[in-house]
Formats: sequence, C-alpha cells, structure tokens
Amino acid sequence: MLLSYDYDVIIGKHNDISHHKKGSYNQSTLWRPSSWKDFPIEQNPHYPDKCALEYFQNNIHNHPPLVLASEIRSFKNILSSVTEGKAFILQGGDCAESFNNCQSTVIRDFMFTFNQMAGLISQATHLPVIKIGRIAGQYAKPRSNSFETQNGIELPSFRGEIINGADFSEKSRTPDPQRMLSAYHYSSATLNLIRAINTSDPTEYQSRLNIKVYPGSTEQTHYMSFLEDLYKTANYLSQKENAIKPMYISHEALLLPYEEAMTRKDSKDNKWYNCSAHMVWVGERTRDLKKAHIEYLRGIENPIGIKCGPNITSDTLLKLIKKLNPSQEKGKIVIIIRMGTGVIKQKLPALIKSIQSSREFVIWMIDPMHGNTKNAKEGYKTRYFTDITDEMIQFIHILKEAGVHPGGVHLEMTGLDVTECTGGIPEISEEDISYRYQSLCDPRLNRMQSLEIAYLLGKNWN
Repeated sequence: MLLSYDYDVIIGKHNDISHHKKGSYNQSTLWRPSSWKDFPIEQNPHYPDKCALEYFQNNIHNHPPLVLASEIRSFKNILSSVTEGKAFILQGGDCAESFNNCQSTVIRDFMFTFNQMAGLISQATHLPVIKIGRIAGQYAKPRSNSFETQNGIELPSFRGEIINGADFSEKSRTPDPQRMLSAYHYSSATLNLIRAINTSDPTEYQSRLNIKVYPGSTEQTHYMSFLEDLYKTANYLSQKENAIKPMYISHEALLLPYEEAMTRKDSKDNKWYNCSAHMVWVGERTRDLKKAHIEYLRGIENPIGIKCGPNITSDTLLKLIKKLNPSQEKGKIVIIIRMGTGVIKQKLPALIKSIQSSREFVIWMIDPMHGNTKNAKEGYKTRYFTDITDEMIQFIHILKEAGVHPGGVHLEMTGLDVTECTGGIPEISEEDISYRYQSLCDPRLNRMQSLEIAYLLGKNWN
C-alpha cells in the first residue's frame, strides 16, 4: 500500500531538485541534474499535483544512494575490457518490473537462471561474462500511445508501476508521484538480495538447475547437447570464478523526475552520478539530440546505452556518441542494436563502418527482442524464438566479418516458466500464450528459452 503524504511539506528548496528559469544557464558549459527541464520532453507523465511531485523528488533525493559513485567508476573500468574485446556482457531481465514480484523466490530464480546463462556463454566463448540485470529499477516503460481506450472509455496508458497502475480505472491510471518512493524502496530491497546472492556459495547453483524434460522436442540431438552443456555449468561456475561474479543493475532512464532525484555529486572527483543504477540507457523514443533525456544523460558519469532501431542514421548516432561521451572514455557508451531479423543485415554494416571511421570507443550489443515483436491471438504481443535467435546470430556474424567485437546481448527474460514468447525447446505455441502470460508490458523469454538462447549464442560464436 502506498503511504499517505503531506502536500504542505516541501523541503530542499536550494538543492538540485529545485526548478530554475528557462534559459538561465549556458548549455555548452553548465549542466545541472535539473537542466533537462529547459528542454522539450517525450514520454513524460502528467502529474496533476506539482507540489506532491516536488515533495517526493526531495524526499527521494534525501534517501541514501542505491549505488555508490565508486561502484560506478569501477564498473565503467570493467566495461572497458569489452571495448578491447576481452569480455562479454549479458544484460537482461524484466520488460517492466512489478512491485508484486519483489519476492525472494522470483529474484533468486532470476539470479540463478542468469548465472547459468553466463556460465553457458563463458564456457563457449572463453571470455569472462559481465552480468547486468534489468532489475532493481526497471519500473518505467515508454508507450507508443499516451492514451488507451476500452469500451469507449479513454484513460492514460500504463507506463510502469513507478508512474501509474495497470488496472484500467481512472484512479489507477492517474500518475502518482508517491509511486517513485515505492519504486525506490522496492529497488533497495531487490538490490539487497542481489548483493547477498552475489556473495553466496557458488555450489548452490547445482541444486538450482531445475531442468525439465521435454520428450516431445523436435530437436532431440540439439536438446541433449544443450542439457549436457547446461549441467556442466554447475561445476564451471564453482571452479571458474574468473567470470565476473557480481550482478550489476541497470534500467532505462525514462522518468526524469526520479533520475534527477537520484543524481548525486561525488566528493572525490566533483562529478555527477546517477546513483540508482550502475548503467542506464536511452530508448528509441527519447534519444532526440535536442530534447530532455539527452540533456540529462550528457551530464552523468554512468555508462550509457543507446538503443538503435532500423531508422537511426550514422550521422545521428555519431552526434549522440560525441554529446554523451565527449572525453572518449572507454566503457562509457554501449550501442544496443534492435532492428529486427529481416532488417539488421541491411542496416547495421553502415553504422559499424561510420563508428570505425570516427575511431569512437563503443561497445556493440544486440537486443534481439524489440525488433521482433508480433501480434498474436486474443490481443497478446509475442516474439518468435526463431526470430530472436536469428537476429542475435546475424549480429555476431556481421560484427566479426567487420573485425569488430560483438560485445553483448540484451534480453527481456525471466527465471519463471511463463508462456509469452513462442517456440524454443518448450515448443510454446500461440495457443499456449494465454496460459501463463504475466508480463506487465512486453513478452519475455522464460527460464528454458533464456538458457537455450545462451547455449545457441555460444554455439554460433565461432
């Protein structure tokens, strides 16, 4: 239940959460966590009570950071090894986290699935795997339409539980800034368990394999080889601790009032850090160079992902990189390709060539989920396992042919046995989708599909 709040208590009038007049600073030299407010913004919810919004921003700003600036600096240094082709990134998790899924079993099963995926990839590539969860903060989602209509009633679209509720009612769909404080506390609880599991005994993985048998699989040889490699991961993970052990956290930097509230200046280097996550990314709908999200992101020290769909141009991408990484730091910029299996071969090579010519330091990653979303029966969105796999494999081959290191994979997945994406070893059909469709927004790979993706990545690495 959300806590009640006092509209009259507004604190921190002189900190960086406070408003300032438009045009009151020189954009080229001065940046503040609140300077994004001087720019046009996309995907921003309308909060009816501005006093309540400012109150909760200040409240969150006075809470402890979730991630320390020193952790972010160390993480960026680790990512630099991917720029040099010496490591691989596995990034994944929920499409949009649910407050109700802040449960020990859900988080634990996700962590064990993720560690086994990392083990499969590391065994095949002989590279340490850096694990980055879409977790402990991925509570906001961009939407194509600002409003949704049901039975002739129009209400604001669901934008993630940090903003409003999924239930189709006026009360639920009205953006509530108090949800930001709830998201902070759920993120804190989730991160607390992640940190505990990060330091747990790796032999626990052996008892968490939970492999199901699918005797009707049409690819028995493939399935048995997959099982054999998977069972090896338990021993591999307990002995091969050169794989980078911690799981780092990330989310899309979408809700700027929250991101601003979590931005802190570190006393050691006098620089600004978004202390809600180790890494944040900007999406397709919010990466306009002249708008608020890029203005905010250009001022923080965190590694930043840039989602790139089929319509992005080389010129735009280069301008984004230069604006977000003017010092050309290694480990700072992650280009996350999300084009679709039928487009990537035509669109990606030109981007690669332009980055090579510019000599910018970037990490290349593939998101084979978002470009392959389809409409299934009964109004459900789904993704075909074959499309996801195909785009991932094409990405690896295209980059290697260009002499560039394929740096990572970015997935929407869960450790639960959901039925949201079709295909894979479980042979989920469109008729099966409604059985356990639990996502708040987009379809996710389930546990077995996630493990199979990691297995196929390894098999197609060379």
